[in-house]
Amino acid sequence: ILWLTINNLNESLNFPIQNELKATLNLIKEDKVVFKMALLIAVLTLVLLVSASTSPAIALSLNHYEKTCPDVESIVAKAVERATMKDKTVPAALLRMHFHDCFIRGCDASVLLYSKGNNKAEKDGPANLSLHGFYVIENAKKEVEAACPGVVSCADILAFAARDAVVLSGGPTWEVPKGRKDGRTSKASETIQLPAPTFSISQLQQSFSQRGLSMDDLVALSGGHTIGFSHCSSFQNRIRNFNATHDIDPTMHPSFAASLRNVCPIKNKAKNAGATMDPSSTAFDNTYFKLILQGKTLFSSDQALLTNPKTKGLVYKFASSKQSFEKAFVNSMIKMSSLNGGQEIRKDCRVVN
Repeated sequence: ILWLTINNLNESLNFPIQNELKATLNLIKEDKVVFKMALLIAVLTLVLLVSASTSPAIALSLNHYEKTCPDVESIVAKAVERATMKDKTVPAALLRMHFHDCFIRGCDASVLLYSKGNNKAEKDGPANLSLHGFYVIENAKKEVEAACPGVVSCADILAFAARDAVVLSGGPTWEVPKGRKDGRTSKASETIQLPAPTFSISQLQQSFSQRGLSMDDLVALSGGHTIGFSHCSSFQNRIRNFNATHDIDPTMHPSFAASLRNVCPIKNKAKNAGATMDPSSTAFDNTYFKLILQGKTLFSSDQALLTNPKTKGLVYKFASSKQSFEKAFVNSMIKMSSLNGGQEIRKDCRVVN
């Protein structure tokens, strides 16, 4: 292998190092034992280089817990269902929590860690202060630990719970790849990396591509906005002082903007004032995409999907076909939730081991 590589170098350049290497290899070839060892080392090195470049940090599989914790998914599903019966906002909260976890350091449950000492954790970062439903994952973890101690990661439990949240909201189901590890680092300062509701299409594209996600993934995953609620602060920029020319974002439907201005007055004192992401805020459907086309979505980042030919085409496609949206959403969720870089299986989701 080395001989072929060296011989393929441009002879006309007459590199001194090329000649030195050839001389060394000629000596190796004369000693058959040394030659065989050199050849073996070269082959092993090549195998290691190829495997290192093609293998993910942590290989996930569908049957990871088949023998070690076969009931884990039903345990988590029941915990999510119980919580949802008491609080209809739980599914949207869990789906958003999973997104926010995966976009910082991969899906490693770093969003679940509590701040400790001088370290301010992700959950206390500005973008995550409105996250809720942590107790659902913590309770599910306790039940899983009782059945299979030290086997299932918090990251996997959160991935299962996000899938269950979609199913409980009337959306599609899918097989979640398993085997994530939990991270040991969580920094509030890193939450600035999360895509903001004010992002333009180029900012969104950059944010997603940095995580190996495509424009198709961007539009499909944005469809998660079909469930949930937003506080006024996330869309305030569109309904007042939009720019020097317009007070209200001209891409927003006037009557929709007026209703939002009523919900979010200038001197807003209601801490939880805001609006549902769409009228069917507890139903996972394709209404979100229909609303984009009507100028009736909350975020600038939602409306931005119409400013690029590719993403605009996908918005039209998903608005006209719930089936197409669900298929794309499932594929993108599996892709996103496979980003992982954790190191351990936490005993308690709130603290590192």
